[in-house]
Amino acid sequence: NLLDPTVRPETNFRFLVFLLAVLRALQEHAPLLRAAISSSSNEHRLGAQEAPPAIISAFLGDQLNEVLDAIDEDRPLKNFSVPQFQTIKVGGTVLDVKVAGLPHIARDLTDRNRTSPFAFTGNKFEFRAVGSKQSPSFPVTVLNCAVTAAITEIVADLRAQMGSKPAPSDDDTLAVIRKYIRLTRPVRFEGDNYSDAWVAEAARRGLPNIRTAPEAFTYLLKDKHLTMLTTDTGIFSHGELMSRYHILNERYAKDVIIEAETLKTIVGQQILPAALEYRKSLAESAAALKAVGVEAAPEVQVLNELAPLVVALQAEHTKLAAAVQKLIDHESDDSNKHAQAACDSVAPAIAATRDAADALETAVADKYWPLPKYTELLLTI
Repeated sequence: NLLDPTVRPETNFRFLVFLLAVLRALQEHAPLLRAAISSSSNEHRLGAQEAPPAIISAFLGDQLNEVLDAIDEDRPLKNFSVPQFQTIKVGGTVLDVKVAGLPHIARDLTDRNRTSPFAFTGNKFEFRAVGSKQSPSFPVTVLNCAVTAAITEIVADLRAQMGSKPAPSDDDTLAVIRKYIRLTRPVRFEGDNYSDAWVAEAARRGLPNIRTAPEAFTYLLKDKHLTMLTTDTGIFSHGELMSRYHILNERYAKDVIIEAETLKTIVGQQILPAALEYRKSLAESAAALKAVGVEAAPEVQVLNELAPLVVALQAEHTKLAAAVQKLIDHESDDSNKHAQAACDSVAPAIAATRDAADALETAVADKYWPLPKYTELLLTI
């Protein structure tokens, strides 16, 4: 395993070279990896629900970061077997919880960050941004291409460093390793990938923040990435890459349209009729009570709270239908423009309709609501 750090990773030059090749691949071709994992469904997931955000960075863990920093700064390596702080946060492989009646707890030096899209976990990297229903074949292919390009770059630098010598010396190898430690420092991040501070920090580091799938797809055809995938590595022909580009865009647009049509049907045929029926029941109840001289204020209050929610959902439903129809009627020959239009007009209409339906769900009585409510899905066994 080329990514096995072994007992002394600081002297395992082969491991360090391949580790830095992966980091260099992330740094140079992060937009490609973002494109490889992009889909309409994954956009709902990235940045929430324990999924990593769209900014591609790598988590290495305290030990590997210390190894790289120590090599870069040409200083001794901190001993991770000795606690560095007199608190429950220690630097070693044992977590002392400072409670005499409890044993020490084994503590892994890696995989402490579940918000990272690309994390080192012992002897491998995990690309966590890939969607659960997505085939990993394309993301893995793109990643392997990017790492191949990075290895080629590192080997060229190593050959230049060693000059006419038959083999590189340790000093030659360390010089190249230090160069790539410094080059790839911006892509290493150990903090909270969900925080707004990381978005600002990533921008300062020059890391791309590609927010939508249609935008990500355009990077497949950028000269730098297209050349790497076709000419430099020869994995794709130009025609194959163009075909995949069009298919990704077309699938994105169609998925968004299918989601919108499905939501439109659910709202129009189930949710709105149920809300109107509940509203009718309240109105008839209030009228009947007033007819016999009984105070109907509670019914009227509920009716007054319900009515604007029904009107709001009806309005959003109408906007959603119009947005879908416009997208279908004005389909562009440019697949990316069509996908971008779906992203810009239909996807926000889906979100607005869903928000209006969620608000109405809290106001309609259970006996009228035709679908399982969140309380039933989450709390009822």
